[in-house]
Amino acid sequence: MTPNNKRRALRALLNGQDCIFPASVFDPMSGRAAEEIGYECLFMAGSVASLVILGAPDLVIITLSELAEQTRRIARATSLPFFLDADHGFGNALSVMRCVEELEAAGLSGLTIEDTELPDPFNKKSGMPLSIAEGVGKLKAALAARSDPDFVIIGRTGAVGASGLEDALARIAAYQETGVDAIFLSGLKTREEIEACAKACRLPLLLGNIPEKLRDQEALGKLGIRAVITGHRPHAASVTATYETLRATRNGTLDPASADESAMMDRLTR
Repeated sequence: MTPNNKRRALRALLNGQDCIFPASVFDPMSGRAAEEIGYECLFMAGSVASLVILGAPDLVIITLSELAEQTRRIARATSLPFFLDADHGFGNALSVMRCVEELEAAGLSGLTIEDTELPDPFNKKSGMPLSIAEGVGKLKAALAARSDPDFVIIGRTGAVGASGLEDALARIAAYQETGVDAIFLSGLKTREEIEACAKACRLPLLLGNIPEKLRDQEALGKLGIRAVITGHRPHAASVTATYETLRATRNGTLDPASADESAMMDRLTR
């Protein structure tokens, strides 16, 4: 499937009636596993990208070129739509434009640009949002930079948890006027917050890791929620499994790969 077809498939998911749980992936094999299982689309978090590429926590020190290369590897390995968290776009509005150009060229289907002040400034509360005006400017820059009109631009804010619901609602109102394709909200903890944000937004909504008790796909779909990111345990599980396997093989106590493991590798690399 071509990058353009994948972007159209992502748009179809966002413009549909259902709420989906995208697969949290981090490399080509995890992307192929998700496709084998039957996921509709793939997502990579900025925090996971930092762990995979740098072995470092989410300190916003990954470079755009590093992220673009990992994006390219994953995008070419599967036929599923693939979008990711592009953090704050690696700087100001001009940096956002370069970010969109590079990731679109890497075969990505879409990305989120957030309004958080990143990296965290010294001696200030972490995770605080930029001004609404600067957030709007970054999203307009992202839209101006894409060359494929089907490439999906998603405005993201964590204002609910950082500066409050009223500020988040004001940001939804402003960001959806820029022409972005969807809104991504993180930090929501209650059904009341979800309902208030859904009522304020006329665009498809995506949510980041809401409490499990609120992940009723039918109810969320009726509210206009089109995707919920359910955390990033696949990467954490892979690190744990790798560590335990290395510890066993260090002492020569683990047999060679089992038939099941070999069969799985063969199936995902066909």
